[in-house]
Amino acid sequence: MRFLKIFYFALGLLLLGLVVAEIDLAEVAAHVTKVGSGILVLVGIYFAAFAIDSITWQLTIRGVPLDFVWAYRIWKLRMVGESFNAVIPAGGMGGEPVKALMMKSHYGIDYREGTASLILAKTINMIALVIFLIGGFALMIQAQALPRVYEYVAGAGLLAFAIGVFLFFVIQRLSISSLTGTWLSQWRIGRRIEDTLHHIHDMDERLVHFYTMTRGRFAAALTLALINWMLGVVEIYFALVFLDRPITWAEAWIIEAVAQMVRTGAFFIPAAIGVQEGAFLLVCGAITGSAPLGLAVSVIRRIREIIWIVWGFAVGALYSIKSPKADEA
Repeated sequence: MRFLKIFYFALGLLLLGLVVAEIDLAEVAAHVTKVGSGILVLVGIYFAAFAIDSITWQLTIRGVPLDFVWAYRIWKLRMVGESFNAVIPAGGMGGEPVKALMMKSHYGIDYREGTASLILAKTINMIALVIFLIGGFALMIQAQALPRVYEYVAGAGLLAFAIGVFLFFVIQRLSISSLTGTWLSQWRIGRRIEDTLHHIHDMDERLVHFYTMTRGRFAAALTLALINWMLGVVEIYFALVFLDRPITWAEAWIIEAVAQMVRTGAFFIPAAIGVQEGAFLLVCGAITGSAPLGLAVSVIRRIREIIWIVWGFAVGALYSIKSPKADEA
């Protein structure tokens, strides 16, 4: 496992090297410096998106009130967890155990409830992402701003991702894990899992309860998750405004959709290093006519990501020096 992490990180660096080798870095640097204080605006946009995503998670936690105190607590937990997600090559799941552990140790939310909320939040975000990507793909086809081969690859990737998300949701909604476990327990080879079946049943009951008995929360969480993805479009739009190369909102949506699809497909590479840069170089370059400008947009986003990761680990450091369950806000 450790070897794979090193291998994937090295692969990302190799891809980054290939991207950089084809670009005039001086021109990229000149573009980036144009942003200036605009980086604060971009960080502010992401702050809003991150806060919205934290509320989405808050909506999935049974028994947690929808007030500011808990919103702040969830925001802090997510800051820490997402910092780990950004650096651990585990498909955006490396920080989820950290979140569950901190929920239990600092706020007394048991592991079952914490795990259920994390599964729900992840599922809702993926459903919203599929909706967002479908919109971006439709705009891509309509605008014909990218080469046809890009459209074919994007369409195939979107179809595969949408099917995977649909199956993931169906498994939860229909309690397929519980049904499969019950069926296996009837056989001698499956009787060994009888002791864990009640855990599976309990988890499925929590998931089904959210989807069927708290539909208002489900709808609100899905809406907020979609708004969160749309704020990524706002970030791209204003980044290019600050770079003195304004684009349309539709073009910003296309760029963000392709970037998110590529990041999702490259989940095994830490922070999608190299892959994200390549995606911005190709797509943003095709739309704006300037490959260095595309790489500059990626660099700007990396600056924002670094700020967020450092901030997240700083929050984690503060948690580490506090006594468990001592948090009041």
